[in-house]
Amino acid sequence: MTLNINTRRRDLMKALPAAGITLGLPAAAAVAPDPWLQAQAIIDHVSKPLKFRKQDFVVTKFGARPCKLTNIKAWVSFEGQDTLATPAAKSPDCYGAIKAAIKACHEAGGGRVVIPAGNWYCAGPIVLLSNVHVHLKAGAHIYFSHDPADYAKYGDIDCGKNGKLVISRWQSNDCLNYSSMIYAYGQDNIALTGEDWTSVLDGQGGVPFNDAGDCWWTWKGKQKTINSIGQGSTPNFVAGKMSENTENPNNATSLRDVAPGITDAERALIEGKDGTWRTDSKYLPALSEAGVRLAKRVFGVGHYLRPPMIQMIGCTNVLLQGYHVMRTPFWMHHPVHCRNLVIRKVHCESHGPNSDGFDPEACDHVLVEDCTFDTGDDCIAIKAGKNQDTQYGPSQNIVIQNCIMHSGHGAVTLGSEMAGGIQNVFAQKLVFQNANWQTNPLNIAIRLKTNLNRGGYLRNFYVRDVSIPNGVQLTASHYATFPDSPINGKQVATAAGAVVAFDCDYIPTADHVRTRPPVVNNIHISNVRVGNVTKDGKTGSCFQAIMLLGPVASDYNGPQPAPPVVPITDVTITDCDFGAPTNAAEPWFVYNVKGVTLKNVTIAGKVYDTVLNAPA
Repeated sequence: MTLNINTRRRDLMKALPAAGITLGLPAAAAVAPDPWLQAQAIIDHVSKPLKFRKQDFVVTKFGARPCKLTNIKAWVSFEGQDTLATPAAKSPDCYGAIKAAIKACHEAGGGRVVIPAGNWYCAGPIVLLSNVHVHLKAGAHIYFSHDPADYAKYGDIDCGKNGKLVISRWQSNDCLNYSSMIYAYGQDNIALTGEDWTSVLDGQGGVPFNDAGDCWWTWKGKQKTINSIGQGSTPNFVAGKMSENTENPNNATSLRDVAPGITDAERALIEGKDGTWRTDSKYLPALSEAGVRLAKRVFGVGHYLRPPMIQMIGCTNVLLQGYHVMRTPFWMHHPVHCRNLVIRKVHCESHGPNSDGFDPEACDHVLVEDCTFDTGDDCIAIKAGKNQDTQYGPSQNIVIQNCIMHSGHGAVTLGSEMAGGIQNVFAQKLVFQNANWQTNPLNIAIRLKTNLNRGGYLRNFYVRDVSIPNGVQLTASHYATFPDSPINGKQVATAAGAVVAFDCDYIPTADHVRTRPPVVNNIHISNVRVGNVTKDGKTGSCFQAIMLLGPVASDYNGPQPAPPVVPITDVTITDCDFGAPTNAAEPWFVYNVKGVTLKNVTIAGKVYDTVLNAPA
């Protein structure tokens, strides 16, 4: 198996941040006393229009034909089903026509590939190439095949019985896996746009693909959140069915078989004692921890790791604009190690498991603006590698503005996969509308999640001018902790219920290797306004206004001496009104924090000007 990786470009982009060079950011902005000047410099830098040759390549000229639709009962969320339109049996497949149009456009020096109005069935990935702009006209609806096998047919890497796969990254670990429905690797000057929100990219994540009624979302397996609302089960999943969380007999029985160079102590630590390391979702991180090279991390057929809907790896100068993406198998957008990327006026709507809206990972210079998110997981989650897969460095120089968020685990989230670090993130002029507050509420507004496995750092995070008219979840959801944990998880809104939640003990029981304490500092939040709602006889805005849980030293399980476990520091929360928490007795929770300043902060009508300190 030969992997064709653009190592020269990858190594260059990795080396520049390590040398202290910030790509494309004016030096004056990098040291400006007002950090929002740096945000404006990022906006100015990435807002320069991309240029494409003025030639259209219409896919119907390459043989694409529209499809007829039929109705089918399908899953539309974790717990709900409905009747949806889907391509009729034996619909014409436009995969080959779209591929041919992109190839012709690329070879001509670039231009625009046009998908006309109509319903189109695509049983394979749309692979973007440099200088190509793929554009959906108003009324164009692409129904991607819901059969996983169609995304293991066309990859560049022949992995035998596992299929023809692509280089991918799944929850921040590198692997060979099913292709995303829209995919690009190592390309420059690319665009994916729609004329308006009738231009639809439909992943059909809840449409059954076998007689048993399984769909992409079934592969999620058992849920982990305790006391969740509207997400207590997984579509068509029952205990014992294969999923990412079910032990997979196709995985090695011992790490000795795939990583003979590690010591017995390292193997024992990585495999853990609970017998779960052979599930696909834990086997891939185990391969990373053991230093197994990419060519040996083969998943695809026989495995259960759902691909992101749209994934771009190692690309520069990227525009995503103006379309509606829905019902995705996994994360909706996952750019990895990309530079100069804009996502604008995109409607991200998918209520299935892990339906994050936009997850930039190890990316530099990103603008998210004028988008609407209605998701089954985080609306936006900034990521930066996991375990040993940190070669692309941090996520940095990211601006989020003028967006609307509805359902989701977190509106603006950092982590949990952040081993490479996150810095210089700016979020402003946002409305967390939470329109579904009665049935599927926004869990948390501003969220950090990490732990002693994910590690990494968060620094230079600025938030201002946020409206949350319908609050967030009014009850607390939480995760399991260790028996000797100093945290009483049932009383803390770690998974849902806080407006601001920094969780440095995120699902600690899920990770076997816990040796990398995170560092969190220089966080500044201002002008957040939260409204109250009444549900089940309770009136409030949240369960707790603020939840700051610093790293928990007792989770460490590596060799001694242990590295320092430092508190969350240098946090200011200014000029905010958090409404009325339903947990009136404990409107905030802090653990292992130092110097958290509240200035003109109103909670339940009381104004606070104080400094919070809490030992570990």
